[in-house]
Amino acid sequence: MISDLSQTFTQAFRDLRPLAPIPAFEVRFYRFANINNTIRLRRGRILVRLSDLLEGAPGPVLYAILHILIAKLYRKPIAAEHATRYRKFTGSRAMAEKTHLIRQMRGRKRIEGAQGAHYNLDQIFDRLNQRFFHGLMARPQMTWSGTRALRSLGHYDPAHNTIVVSRVFDRAGVPQYAIEYLVYHEMLHLRHPVRLRGSRRQVHPPEFQKEEKLFPQLAEARQFLKHLGSLE
Repeated sequence: MISDLSQTFTQAFRDLRPLAPIPAFEVRFYRFANINNTIRLRRGRILVRLSDLLEGAPGPVLYAILHILIAKLYRKPIAAEHATRYRKFTGSRAMAEKTHLIRQMRGRKRIEGAQGAHYNLDQIFDRLNQRFFHGLMARPQMTWSGTRALRSLGHYDPAHNTIVVSRVFDRAGVPQYAIEYLVYHEMLHLRHPVRLRGSRRQVHPPEFQKEEKLFPQLAEARQFLKHLGSLE
């Protein structure tokens, strides 16, 4: 398999940089907790790590992955056919189930707890559950992030059934409607899982967007979050 990977890497490199000499390189599978693939240039040597979830993937898929990585390294355009092939393979139901299982087995989730200095996430979830879902939604683990993250204000992790909220919201001056909207948004991710449409992932399908509009202070909450960071 290593020799096959080396041959595939060599072909992808030549196709992208036909006039450049092929540098020393190493390509191998690595035990990531997700479908992560990395490429780095260290002292003239290219190091590629592919998720071991991709072992056994068809040759064209591995070529597509290496094409994408090499193109990113050298800032070359990524061929649409390879991007589509990779998305279709990794977005398939079989790969999604495999990834979900591996994340549960290997991934570690740091749980800080639902009780903050100003807000209790369990209580917020329960209020929203009664208000919008007739109290029928099972509560996942609710936790504050370890830091006041601004890059990701909140996210739902299906592998660990956990809603994480940035601790930046746990302070005086944050309006209640803002944190309620953030938790409600992540509850909708729990209700409407990411699905594949063609070769593209639908993170916010139409049903999600329709229910999101039911939040009465949607405009005010979005305006408040706009100045803080991103919402997943």
